[in-house]
Amino acid sequence: MTVQTTGQTDAKTLAEMAVEVLTCAKGREKTELSHAHAARWRASREAGNTIEVGTASPPLRPGRPERPELLDPREVPQRKPGTPEGRIAILHAIAHIELNAVDLHWDIIARFSHVPFPLGFFDDWVKSADEESKHFNLMCDRLEAMGSYYGALPAHAGMWQAAEDTAGDIMGRLAVVPMVLEARGLDVTPGMIRLFEQAKDRETVDALKVIYAEEVAHVAYGAKWFNFLCGRDGLDPKEEFHTLVRRYFHSGTKPPFNEEKRAEAGMPPDFYWPLSDALPPAWSR
Repeated sequence: MTVQTTGQTDAKTLAEMAVEVLTCAKGREKTELSHAHAARWRASREAGNTIEVGTASPPLRPGRPERPELLDPREVPQRKPGTPEGRIAILHAIAHIELNAVDLHWDIIARFSHVPFPLGFFDDWVKSADEESKHFNLMCDRLEAMGSYYGALPAHAGMWQAAEDTAGDIMGRLAVVPMVLEARGLDVTPGMIRLFEQAKDRETVDALKVIYAEEVAHVAYGAKWFNFLCGRDGLDPKEEFHTLVRRYFHSGTKPPFNEEKRAEAGMPPDFYWPLSDALPPAWSR
């Protein structure tokens, strides 16, 4: 059953709350608002008086602070990761990713609130947005402890492109954002953890481990709801995933893959290896 409302009309709808987060421009304020709205949604669910999902008109692009300066990915300066400056650059890049993730998760709520989903769909993405808000603040705290701040360095300008490309396609959004972009985070985070362990930066290691553990669930939510839609529409999930990734994500999936964590998130190897240019020997037989 896909009931989305319970008759509560005296408060903002969930979709309207999502748009409030999306239009907020300042990072810390955006995440504070995200936490507050997530808490309101969670409280309404626990009380059995669920806030109406509703509908809204999200902006094509979310509000953003004046800094960081956004550059083409090829123009973002590369810094040696083994140096203090390089480690700051890594944390800055992660903070930028996490802020985009806050908006991506609220955007999927606002932009696709008209799609008939069980309320569990909205539970999952509100929880994800709440956790991404925590992740952004963890990275900002570490940057500030190291004498820097979010906005001090240039950042990747292409982070929001996947959202724009899939603005009219819920299955494309699920395929590209959680099942490709966030899954990539599962691949690269262990290496970043090792880097900060070598630097004996225990606080950053602890923060990255929190992010790593929680991102598995975000990928899993994408796989769960992608499979839900495929089942409802009688589609083969693997074939549909390949079609949509080739349509919307032109960079390809690149190994090495964290096959253990991807499997934990509900993504078997035959989803992502065939999209790679570097197939392992078993796939060529």
